[in-house]
Amino acid sequence: MKISALKILELNTKYELIKDLAQRELENPEGSGIDLRVGAVHKIIGDSFLAADNSSRERYSPKIELVGDIEKEGNKLITMKPGDYFLVTTMETIHAPAEKIKYDDSFPEGFLIPKIWPRSSLQRGAVSFHATKTDPGYKGKLAFGIKNLGTEDFKFELGSRMFNIEYEPVIGDIKRAYSGQHQGGRVTSDGKKEVQN
Repeated sequence: MKISALKILELNTKYELIKDLAQRELENPEGSGIDLRVGAVHKIIGDSFLAADNSSRERYSPKIELVGDIEKEGNKLITMKPGDYFLVTTMETIHAPAEKIKYDDSFPEGFLIPKIWPRSSLQRGAVSFHATKTDPGYKGKLAFGIKNLGTEDFKFELGSRMFNIEYEPVIGDIKRAYSGQHQGGRVTSDGKKEVQN
């Protein structure tokens, strides 16, 4: 069961589910979700390693190079060449509460998690979208992968609406809330080794 955009905005006043929303989304959201904008773009420039036993072996995610950041460069034009893969982060900060909340009088309290979709403009430009789930307890900007699968350039401006977010309730309890290294919106360990918690 998804929660409507208007219900998300209603809950936002109490739980700050999405911080720094565009005025358009605050005043006139379209459909069942809320659009999010791309705020920063990074290119991977190094290798990465994920160990099978995270308790004893260090892992690392790749070094990255900043392609563009809206806070530093405004609505900079970004060009994705065919085959390019970028890590992109949202302008907005997302909050998936670590505790159960009352999201509707007709249902019991529950955890809410965001589900992210690409806007159809990506697929129409031959760009694939790569995302993962976001657990209760996460708070920060979201990071996604996008890849130009086409034979032509795909161009976009920083600040463009690229993603759509919906919130869904989780049935039942959880053992623990998210406490991983990417809390707060970190994109990478920048090649530094670390042990996963």
